[in-house]
Amino acid sequence: MSSLNILIGGESFKELREHNYCYIDKTALLEEMLDRVPPKVSLITRPRRFGKTLALSMLNEFFDIRKDSQQLFDGLKVSKNQKICAAWMNQYPTIFLTLKGIEGQIFAHALEKFAIAISQICSEHAYLFNAACFDAEMRDSLQLLKNGQATAARLEDALLLLCRAMEAYWNKPAILLIDEYDVPVNHAEQKDYYDEMIGFMRNTLGAALKTNSSLKFAVLTGCIRIARESIFTGLNNFKCYGVSEALYADKFGFTSAEVDALLSEGGLAERKTVIKEWYDGYRFGKGTEIYCPWDILQYVYDLQIDPDMKPQAYWKNTSSNAIVRTLINKSGPQTRSRVEKLIEGSSIEEYLTEDLTYDIVYSHESSIWSMLYLTGYLTKASVQPDSGKTALVIPNKEVRTIFTTTVAEWFRQSLAKRDLCPLAEALWNGDAATVQEMLKQILYGTISYYDSAENFYHGFLAGLLSGMGLDVESSQENGLGRTDIAIVDGLNSRAIIIELKYAARYEDLETKAEEGLKQIDERKYACGLPPQIRRVLKYGIAFWKKENAVRAGQSSR
Repeated sequence: MSSLNILIGGESFKELREHNYCYIDKTALLEEMLDRVPPKVSLITRPRRFGKTLALSMLNEFFDIRKDSQQLFDGLKVSKNQKICAAWMNQYPTIFLTLKGIEGQIFAHALEKFAIAISQICSEHAYLFNAACFDAEMRDSLQLLKNGQATAARLEDALLLLCRAMEAYWNKPAILLIDEYDVPVNHAEQKDYYDEMIGFMRNTLGAALKTNSSLKFAVLTGCIRIARESIFTGLNNFKCYGVSEALYADKFGFTSAEVDALLSEGGLAERKTVIKEWYDGYRFGKGTEIYCPWDILQYVYDLQIDPDMKPQAYWKNTSSNAIVRTLINKSGPQTRSRVEKLIEGSSIEEYLTEDLTYDIVYSHESSIWSMLYLTGYLTKASVQPDSGKTALVIPNKEVRTIFTTTVAEWFRQSLAKRDLCPLAEALWNGDAATVQEMLKQILYGTISYYDSAENFYHGFLAGLLSGMGLDVESSQENGLGRTDIAIVDGLNSRAIIIELKYAARYEDLETKAEEGLKQIDERKYACGLPPQIRRVLKYGIAFWKKENAVRAGQSSR
């Protein structure tokens, strides 16, 4: 295995290139962007951890007039395009602002962090404060921004002021790069100061993007496009490149060819199949297949330390996954059916909108499906309908684990609210008909995920019985084999043995339940129980989807 110099969490293009860290060449983004006159304002939306910050860092190094970036770009795709390099490389004053840390418990805290971010930009461009080309008013305003003393109203004009100052100094309009523009609004919605933040962002972006003659162009990135009437009011020079747009489809995330080359270089080509199952499956634009770059680099890094490392859900751990929990918590029968289809690997069809507002996204199920698509939990299916709806699927095994673990936790919480005493009573009474009916009610009220049919039902029933406070032993050696489930009540000298079966057809349920009942005696499972147990009930339970059949009897020791 060859050693790949991977920097986990590296989002600085300059750092990656200067220290020869692994970098998948995405500089063709510049060629696609500059091959024609770019829109005055471009918004590029992608799910989290798909390289948005690194892309803007690369643009910043390329455009910034203060830098000499030729060496950083040597050998990369854009360096072969002499026309673009001559016209654009280090030719324009550039502002690079990331908003991913602009949050707080209240609006004032978030505003303070924004002021700090602006102050840092002012410090990076300290040459402006010694320039003779500014009048006293502009110099005083810049000083307030640098010192972190600007009022909220002045902060709203900060980007506009910086663009004007840079144009005055360099005699060229500025390029504005804003990373994760929607993060402050998302946090504000969660902390109940949404209206204040929306108003601030509307005014800030409006000043910087709408009436700014000192702006060459701007590029913004984020997870979603916040509806125009909410934050981009009156902005007619605006173009959004979302996950459905063909332009830039392969410039965020890794393509199959890029992953193949990375694995080959690292001597890991034999891992291609499992990596594809876990981390591929996103379809951007008109069907371009994309891997999540965060996962690929994390897993390759781990494989270089431990060649036997199994795939991990790296992307799962980078946020709270609140959107999935919200969908499932709000679920009724129709939603549960859709979630089951997705987890099984099937597609669902939904009407989507890519214009959303964070304050209402959790209020309507249709908006939640759109949000799941835009944030990477769902992606387009390979075949699309003609109905105007979009066919959606879970992209890969990693995201599927997010759904299944969220469902499992939801199921556990929902069971905790149920009165399961009648089910326990029916089990100890050998009342097969009541047990069957109650299991059916529970199954129809939950979300199933048939990962491996028997494993699912085994986990379902074992969890259900444990939640009832019963002493459950699962897959223990007893007699001539392993019991699926044994319940021992030593205080009352009694026990229950359950053998589970999965029926391939509804018509086979009763036969399978009988098979389970017979297996308990044939393999003498009761012989392995503690000697003080005098009464042993046996159950053969068969499942088919949400239907079940239960057979009960007494077992001899």
